[in-house]
Amino acid sequence: MNCENCVYYVYDEEYGSYSCLVDLDEDEMMRFLNGTNDSCPYFRLDDEYGVVRKQM
Repeated sequence: MNCENCVYYVYDEEYGSYSCLVDLDEDEMMRFLNGTNDSCPYFRLDDEYGVVRKQM
């Protein structure tokens, strides 16, 4: 699982960097910052074509 493919990982223009929109607790935030979030329970694939497939 890769944060860059997650729907909650967005670019913040104010800070000029990407961040996670999920309200993480202290332990989850440490795993996120250390890059050890392989089993993130909030991960959702950012499938930008998913809406189009549902309309067909």
